[in-house]
Amino acid sequence: MAEKIPFITNAKAAEIAASIPTPFHIYDEAGIRKTARALQAAFTWNPGYREFFAVKATPNPFILKILQEEGCGVDCSSVTELVLSRACGFEGEKVMFSSNETQQEEFSLAHSMNGIINLDDITLIDTLEQACGIPETICCRFNPGGEFILGNTIMDHPKDAKYGMTKPQIMEAFRILKSKGAKRFGLHAFLASNTLSNEYYPHLAEILFGLAAEIAEKTGIRMDFINLSGGVGVAYRPEEPENDIFRIGEGVRAAYESILVPAGMGHTAIYTELGRYMLAEHGALVTRAIHEKHTYKEYIGLDACACNLMRPAMYGAYHHITVLGKEHAPCDHLYDVVGSLCENNDKFAIDRMLPKVDRGDYLYIHDTGAHGFSMGYNYNGKLRSAEVLLHPDGTWQKIRRAETMADYFATFDFTDFHLTD
Repeated sequence: MAEKIPFITNAKAAEIAASIPTPFHIYDEAGIRKTARALQAAFTWNPGYREFFAVKATPNPFILKILQEEGCGVDCSSVTELVLSRACGFEGEKVMFSSNETQQEEFSLAHSMNGIINLDDITLIDTLEQACGIPETICCRFNPGGEFILGNTIMDHPKDAKYGMTKPQIMEAFRILKSKGAKRFGLHAFLASNTLSNEYYPHLAEILFGLAAEIAEKTGIRMDFINLSGGVGVAYRPEEPENDIFRIGEGVRAAYESILVPAGMGHTAIYTELGRYMLAEHGALVTRAIHEKHTYKEYIGLDACACNLMRPAMYGAYHHITVLGKEHAPCDHLYDVVGSLCENNDKFAIDRMLPKVDRGDYLYIHDTGAHGFSMGYNYNGKLRSAEVLLHPDGTWQKIRRAETMADYFATFDFTDFHLTD
């Protein structure tokens, strides 16, 4: 079994908490850069390759600037994400705009940034044209329907997903877009989430490359880029296997050379959108044990709650927990680790074996760097936490302050209420 090792010590947690009270999310800059460079190296065989980091995973400008320095672009799905990316200096074809149920003002902003627009549905062609006209570069999202099977395992059910077009629709969409002036084309699909198989991306590549060859044959349109989207996962559990990004890159290369090159598309750039793979393992939620409860079960209450990390409550997702300072103590106590929300699903762990937890202990909840802070919310009037960046030299920096009640009440600023803490 692999060991989950925190990237901060108990002493470092206490040092930070002296200035920034728990809970807080913390990110490891060195780890982020290492992963970004490995990903680039795995796809260096493709001259046009680019990673478009999914902003929704970790929408913090300090994180985005690190990824920008490592050569990444951004994938945005809302006006707010576009504005954030623009403020960080992303523009042109380093911006991919992938949304659904899209409104005209969203298309207009993406177009004004000269970003690549990725259409989710054929009916959105009219919406796009009314908003800003048809750009010369355009992408369309494919949904093959049915079940996505890898080997003998059902990975996901595209037929139930709201995203993407059928094959007949995407064929027609490209014909329409070409007739309206589009000149450069891209293809996109997302078929499974958080896969732990080195075969996922290569198999997805085979599907998309085969479709690209068919589109070229039937319409004369050749893809300038193909976006494999996300789906390459991380090992949330210690016993799970980790993906080998170099094997994955070579698998995609084999599919590229066997399908796209013979079809006359050896120029096609490969894009990815690996938000979770890029950030999840390089972030953690640091929280403090504040309460013990002994009823039908043993409970440890934290100063964090599902508002700080929704995934366990929403998906039943597993996040490993380390009690800082007790990394080598025996895990001989059975706990439910919970927050203070008035919801019974506010549990970070159920029946988890941990060392004995004492009040005041710092708990390090692993792998929250993607879809952790970003999925936060304000139920029960809970306030979002601060975010901290750990630099390679061991120093740290606050990269988002914690919310205050003034922030929470700011949306009542049009009223006569005077709400203060």
